[in-house]
Amino acid sequence: MKKIEAIIKPFKLEDVREALTEAGISGLTVTEVKGYGRQKGHTETYRGAEYKVDFLPKIKLEIVLTNDQVERCIEVITSKANTGKIGDGKIFVFEVERAIRIRTSEEGDDAV
Repeated sequence: MKKIEAIIKPFKLEDVREALTEAGISGLTVTEVKGYGRQKGHTETYRGAEYKVDFLPKIKLEIVLTNDQVERCIEVITSKANTGKIGDGKIFVFEVERAIRIRTSEEGDDAV
């Protein structure tokens, strides 16, 4: 099993979620986060004063999958979250040692 963590722009969430559902990937956790990468934030003007905004709003997706679903999931996220502009995000893939469904005590792929 693998865990995918993807950091994407907030307005791309619904497109990514719909595409993952169509690809047969169900179950994900969404967290609103803030951060920056190469874009290093931006400046905004409020009441005539300029402010530097270091942390930009992002969405973090967490998805645990069977090994055979990983490449399809990555393809879906990269195609649907891509705007072609800096700050589109990142995808990280981790090994999952064990997964247990609390309600039924199922383990492994059955728990996912």
